[in-house]
Amino acid sequence: MSNGLKSVTDQVSPASARDTRQFRKSAPSVDVAAWLAGLPAAQAQRQLGKLPLPRRAVVFAHLDLPLQVEFAARMPARDLADLVTQMDSDDRTDLFKHMDRRSQATLLENLPQSVRDDIRRLSSHEEGTAGSLMTTDFATIDARMSPQQAIEALRAQAVKREAISRPYIVDDEGVLLGSVELHQLIVAPDSAHVGDIMRRDPVSVTVDTDQEDVAKAIERYDLASIPVIHDDGRLVGIVTHDDAADAMQAATTEDFQRISTVRPFSESLRSATIGMLYSRRVFWLVLLVFGNLFSGAGISYFEDTILAYVALVFFLPLLIDSSGNAGSQSATLMVRALATGDVAMKDWGSLILRELAVAGALGLTMMLVVVPLGIWRGGYEIGLVVGLTMLTVVIIGSTVGMSLPFLLSRLRLDPATASGPLVTTISDAMGVLIYFSIATAVLDL
Repeated sequence: MSNGLKSVTDQVSPASARDTRQFRKSAPSVDVAAWLAGLPAAQAQRQLGKLPLPRRAVVFAHLDLPLQVEFAARMPARDLADLVTQMDSDDRTDLFKHMDRRSQATLLENLPQSVRDDIRRLSSHEEGTAGSLMTTDFATIDARMSPQQAIEALRAQAVKREAISRPYIVDDEGVLLGSVELHQLIVAPDSAHVGDIMRRDPVSVTVDTDQEDVAKAIERYDLASIPVIHDDGRLVGIVTHDDAADAMQAATTEDFQRISTVRPFSESLRSATIGMLYSRRVFWLVLLVFGNLFSGAGISYFEDTILAYVALVFFLPLLIDSSGNAGSQSATLMVRALATGDVAMKDWGSLILRELAVAGALGLTMMLVVVPLGIWRGGYEIGLVVGLTMLTVVIIGSTVGMSLPFLLSRLRLDPATASGPLVTTISDAMGVLIYFSIATAVLDL
């Protein structure tokens, strides 16, 4: 481990500091949260309570949501309301969504009216959209202001706003007109007006925009935040780059879970219970058992072929695994490409032709490897059967692996489901049928 990395990781525990109190006071809030997460719940809550309220709210927001909910359940209602009031609007809304209905009702009763209305408004948006990610802690200024007046207005808003480096300009109805960088206001001449230097019609999204599209827009245009508007153009919030990154991290985690045929869950693996992990994994495992029955049925159908040439059994695992491996490779590449927007549905035609060429080359290479093994094990006829099967199953498996994500995407299902065990199960069943069909034809059985 490098010295630089070690110095960072050492900061997440007061064991490396002389004074726990100094650690709570001076360490980065994310490190304090990581330290608290490793303590027993009661002790962690006592340490959290020793922090000043503003810092406590920031540290609390860095905790995993299940731990936030656990801590919130232990707090007196009034203390929790004070803490939630200090949190950023998007963070407190996330906490609110993960609480049970009774706890939600108790919390709302103790919150100021403005905070209560803000939580209700933000929590009403559908999960996975810009509305569910956005915060209402944004800064606005008037187009008629001078640069100095705008800076004074931002100074007044800075205490309660999450992002002021790019204030937004709205009209009297709240309709978004433009945006301006803070440094532009600083260097602008006093005789100018905000409307003269602002960027008109900035890149924006609506409350219903998918969170992945929001993240792509932020990345594409290199934005610190992106405004969220209603259909009538009114500015209702912003999505910051860190919130978009968090959302994409969660989406990527969900994709990995789906690739492994695990039903998605939001809890961290460390805090997940045995029952929850069982329930998320058992469905696909049982379903794939029935899928594998097709492979068994295929083997049973070709019993006479197997009895006549027992050497064929030696190559069965090799061939069907090669089909599944090729399919998994293609599916993983396509799932990722679809997720990042690198390819779209209209690209299927050109991609399938290219995949056939690549799969053909791969199949021929693997065919050259297994034919000598087939000849050595069972003679020239077995070598021919194994070689032709290898070429065919690699092409078929790759084609299935590439096409299935497109099909699921067209059906508005998650393409990530097409990877891993699902593609392998389909390819295995097809590989068995192809192998013994070729064997029966070549060996004239």
